[in-house]
Amino acid sequence: MLKGQVVRAVGTMSGTSLDGVDAAVLECDGHRILSFGESSYRPYSDSEQKVLRTALGRWQGEAGVAAAAEVVEAAHLEVLRDLPGDLVGFHGQTLAHEPGGRGTHQAGDGAALARALGRPVVWDFRSADVRLGGQGAPLAPFFHFAAAKWAGLDGPAAFLNLGGVGNITWVDPRKARPEEEGALLAFDTGPANAPLNDLMMERRGLSHDADGALAATGKVVDGALELFLEEPFFFKMPPKSLDRNDFSLMLDLVRELGDADAAATMTAMAAAAVLQGMQYCPEPPAAVYVTGGGRRNPVMMEMLRASLDCHVGTVEDIGLDGDMLEAQAFAYLAVRVAMGLPTSCPSTTGVKALVGGGIVSRP
Repeated sequence: MLKGQVVRAVGTMSGTSLDGVDAAVLECDGHRILSFGESSYRPYSDSEQKVLRTALGRWQGEAGVAAAAEVVEAAHLEVLRDLPGDLVGFHGQTLAHEPGGRGTHQAGDGAALARALGRPVVWDFRSADVRLGGQGAPLAPFFHFAAAKWAGLDGPAAFLNLGGVGNITWVDPRKARPEEEGALLAFDTGPANAPLNDLMMERRGLSHDADGALAATGKVVDGALELFLEEPFFFKMPPKSLDRNDFSLMLDLVRELGDADAAATMTAMAAAAVLQGMQYCPEPPAAVYVTGGGRRNPVMMEMLRASLDCHVGTVEDIGLDGDMLEAQAFAYLAVRVAMGLPTSCPSTTGVKALVGGGIVSRP
């Protein structure tokens, strides 16, 4: 693809919360977002979620991984068949993430999807970054930079994604390019919804605490919260990233608590992790715009507003779609990969040089 050419791409995201597949269309030229198109969501069934949960933490060739890949590919094929696009950005399902160790593992074969769809598919976005010493995450910051430009922001702001894991992108849209020094800083803040979802599944057989209803009836237990904040991760300088299960200790910290107090305390842990992370921002943002499932939890949002010294809103406040932002990000990144443009840099993943990560598979 020629640089500067306008491309209509469709991106997908299947996050660590394991709820389903988001897919969204956008048009861009590799730098500017020109328009957002239609979107779709395909939930995982209970049986599909069970297959995916069984494979969490496992690597290629290990038990349960092939079955998880089949679920991922079938679900993506189903949702992508109904969406237009010259190019597909396929993230896959992260099962294990260990930068500096075994690497990163996203289930799903982009080449198989390309053959089935009859369209080029860009996939395996994270491996090249990890091989070059990066964290391989978060990968949305270059898209966040473009989104801040599209929204007309004129000063530093932060995009906070509260999915299974929390991550933040501090962005200065006054810069010309995302790779320019001082344009971006990004890192995982800590756990967000994943441990809370695990608690709800373990205690009540529910996928999540809908609308924060259970947490709203509980009390935050300060002792457990203080122990949580002693984790060494919070004292590491960014960029830094987490695996979904790196904070499984959270369940142990609330083991003796009743359901409502446990939910309230784990929600407070996610919010406190964000507050800890804000100290690393190069300068205070004028606003934090929240995306991901956490923005629908009024208890978590109120905790953030009470602790952060700036406006806390949602990405909808600036005309974006928080349900589809990550899918849109991988549409945008797919175009950049196809055009030979970088998708991460030292200030976003800690990689040693600019990297354009991703494999392009053609039908």
